[in-house]
Amino acid sequence: MSTLIKNGTIVASEFDANANTIPTLEALLSNQEKGATVLLEAGEEVESLSAYLDGLTMIALDFPAFTDGRAYSSANILRRTYKFEGEIRAVGDVRVDQLEQMVRCGFNAFVLPETQDADLAITRLSVFPYSYQATIDTQPIFAQRS
Repeated sequence: MSTLIKNGTIVASEFDANANTIPTLEALLSNQEKGATVLLEAGEEVESLSAYLDGLTMIALDFPAFTDGRAYSSANILRRTYKFEGEIRAVGDVRVDQLEQMVRCGFNAFVLPETQDADLAITRLSVFPYSYQATIDTQPIFAQRS
């Protein structure tokens, strides 16, 4: 069974493990399903959500393979360009060793497959409290000096 980590804590998910119950972008755009959540699959443009962002509380971004980084860019665009403050959830082939980079791009929730260690994930999320580059979640360490 997969594990949902949200804001650094293991929580119960309202959706099934592989995101099959999260409404798709196609359903949202065709008005088949209006809701507060949407799944954006790899290759779908995040800009297509711009008219719907006010009504969304959670956007799931799919990683079809751990080597596919398109969702990183989508999360960054949602946070920087559209100032989206809701939940951005990583689904698909999510791995513990990628969580720090996901947070730095704007993700705040992750669905870990059962092959990944959730306790290790929680630990890894707190290992690097400082960054030398500006990110979504923090200013670089040199900018924090007084």
